[in-house]
Amino acid sequence: MRKDITITADPRASRGKNEARRLRVEQKIPAVVYGTGKDPVAVTVSPKELNKILHSGSGPNTIFNVQVTGGENTPAMIVDWQNDPVKGRLLHADLKRIDLTQRLRVKVAVHTHGDPKGVKQQGGLHEIVNRDIEIECLPDEIPAAFEVNVAELMIGQNIRAGDIKLAEGVRLVSPAELVISHVVALRAAVEETPEAAAGAPATPEPEVIKKGKKEEEGAAPAGEAKKAEPKKK
Repeated sequence: MRKDITITADPRASRGKNEARRLRVEQKIPAVVYGTGKDPVAVTVSPKELNKILHSGSGPNTIFNVQVTGGENTPAMIVDWQNDPVKGRLLHADLKRIDLTQRLRVKVAVHTHGDPKGVKQQGGLHEIVNRDIEIECLPDEIPAAFEVNVAELMIGQNIRAGDIKLAEGVRLVSPAELVISHVVALRAAVEETPEAAAGAPATPEPEVIKKGKKEEEGAAPAGEAKKAEPKKK
């Protein structure tokens, strides 16, 4: 998306860590302007102005003007940047010149809105699988984002990249089958984990009463009258 923004860039001749530290004191960062068959130009820019662009609705897809002091004024995009891993501040940026007459490929965010019926009526779960798609178009035709209504989704249904409506002249580069979001069913019961099974109380086994020796040998039960044995002559 093209915006009426102009970033001032001052040419720089020196490089290295010492130069980068000096620039940070001046609240500037090193950057490079390149592309469209022209020689790259090392410059310094304001990180505050670049951060405004990166955190805008169109983000790095924003096309703005770079005015190089004493040199060119060209449309450009932020195609790469480096942040401090600890403090998060912007350290360096690559600014690519854009030919407004040439088509280019960009990734555009996909925003979903609405409460799926599969969640409200069927108790399902709405999952976002992919948050952007890649398209090809002229620079002035780049949308800020795609809006997708998921209110009619039921369990087992999904929205794919091919379902997104594109403006005339915009071509989908991502696979049409790429799933953006879907509604899935939740499990009715949670399977017992091995830990839970190990902590469950053991089921008592039935007690086995051992029989006495006489009972094992077929002795008569207690209380039963014994038969008299005949006397030997």
